Amino acid sequence: MKKRYAMIIKIKPEKISEYKKLHAAVWPEVIDIMRHYHIKNYSIYLKDNLLVGYLEYHGDNYTADMQQIAAHEVIQRWWKLTDPCQEPFQPRQSSEWWTIMEEVFHMD
Repeated sequence: MKKRYAMIIKIKPEKISEYKKLHAAVWPEVIDIMRHYHIKNYSIYLKDNLLVGYLEYHGDNYTADMQQIAAHEVIQRWWKLTDPCQEPFQPRQSSEWWTIMEEVFHMD
């Protein structure tokens, strides 16, 4: 494994059910694209009105791979369904939708 990423975003309370339903049947193409660009062991957790994502990146250029993922038409269609459920967490970088969290501890 190259690097672990955790990220956070708010979820609109009225959209929680819809978001869960979408993720209970993630399109196989979305999964295939993420795997192609070196994403493994990806999970999203819900607590109250917060979503926390965790993934492991096994490539050599995270930024470039994330740009490639974002350029896919399938991903853009998926985000048109999921983005309205979310509200960015502040503060965040202007280039981030999900806010990347700092890892302060890890145990294998």
